[in-house]
Amino acid sequence: MSEITHSAFRRLLADFGGTGALFTEMLSAKALLKEEPATSPYVKKRPGEGRVIYQILVNGSESLEAIADRLTAFGADGIDVNCACPSPSIKALRAGAFLFEDENRLAHVLQGLRRYFNGPLTVKIRLGKNRPDWQDQLRRRLKLMEDCGVDAITMHPRFQEEKLKRSARHNLFPWVVAQTRLPVIANGDITSAATIRANSGYFEATAGIMLGRMAAVQPWIFAQWHESGPVDVADVWIRLFHYVCEDFIPPKAICRIKLFTAYYARNFAFGHTLFTLVRNAKTLAAIYAAAVRFLSATPRRVPAPSASGV
Repeated sequence: MSEITHSAFRRLLADFGGTGALFTEMLSAKALLKEEPATSPYVKKRPGEGRVIYQILVNGSESLEAIADRLTAFGADGIDVNCACPSPSIKALRAGAFLFEDENRLAHVLQGLRRYFNGPLTVKIRLGKNRPDWQDQLRRRLKLMEDCGVDAITMHPRFQEEKLKRSARHNLFPWVVAQTRLPVIANGDITSAATIRANSGYFEATAGIMLGRMAAVQPWIFAQWHESGPVDVADVWIRLFHYVCEDFIPPKAICRIKLFTAYYARNFAFGHTLFTLVRNAKTLAAIYAAAVRFLSATPRRVPAPSASGV
């Protein structure tokens, strides 16, 4: 998740545990060549984070060998190619969902990364464009990924045009799994273990579960997947605040704390108050004071928060 799943946030998730792997935010493949892993908050990987997969924004014009070499030097536990992002700005770069549509360019990217990178290579995709032949096109893309040596795919079952406007089509997971020999990781509108239990028939053939926005709402969600326990919601926000301040200069830290708080506020009945207080604060000190004042008052939590609309 852009500007969310940076090292500071992954550090918070790692505090709780429960994950098989963590993903970076979507990183520009070209920019990777200029980043220093010891200091860059974008590519930094702390030992406590465990397995970290680097998700990249790539369109095929880059030196794939240089990118693979750089990620290997970073200690990447895998590379994930984003072929799902439908943002107009990303598609203008001929990346994300645009790359999914360009069969030749996609093959070039995957073959090159597979040639130069020895670790796991995955691809995140959507269903494609909503058109009569979407199933045929998706089959062709899955076959291409198999032929290029991809190890697994993450499926977000929405069409490109839908963004997050409608519910993810979990009922399509069994069909997608049947179309490919690649492991399929399920993603999209999975809010808790209850989502899986309530729709077990849709998820039973998938190879894993990926959570995005709900991890920003509840960073402890992976640790509590099978058991529930008390969480100090004030301490969680405060830890994230300090972790971000360690990694980012103040202007960028402010942006990332405000963005995280937009998600985190969903835990509370009057979360809009928390978000408004933080959004309107101009300095890190003011943000901290406003959030701690709200969180220290034992705000009423909602039983089943949602990331819808964020």
